[in-house]
Amino acid sequence: MQFDTKIAVVIRTDLQAWQKLNVASFLTSGIAAAFPDCIGEAYEDASGTKYHALIGQPILIYGADAAALSRALDRALARNVVPAVYTEDMFRTTHDAANREAVRAVARTDLNLVGIGMRAERKVIDKIVDSLKFHS
Repeated sequence: MQFDTKIAVVIRTDLQAWQKLNVASFLTSGIAAAFPDCIGEAYEDASGTKYHALIGQPILIYGADAAALSRALDRALARNVVPAVYTEDMFRTTHDAANREAVRAVARTDLNLVGIGMRAERKVIDKIVDSLKFHS
């Protein structure tokens, strides 16, 4: 199936495995919150057990160093794409309000980004993540 939009998550490659998983989880929750229409129907198995709905389209995960991650953020903002962000400071907080304060305390150019997530038209996302490779 071809989607009109694309979801991309860009994660800094020098993080520990648990940090990468944490960042990917938080960023995709931001996409789901911003775009409730991307959520599919709830699941149910053949036994009748019910499960939560998921995002209904593929999520592409890219890896980047700090410079490439900042460049992707700049490209997104230049194209009027509002991304979800995760900064290194957020690893030291314990709740959502503290996460927002950690981001609010730093100017955009000084954010110590570890990941961004975004959903936009396919061609727009392709321009934002141009030259990035899938995370391995």
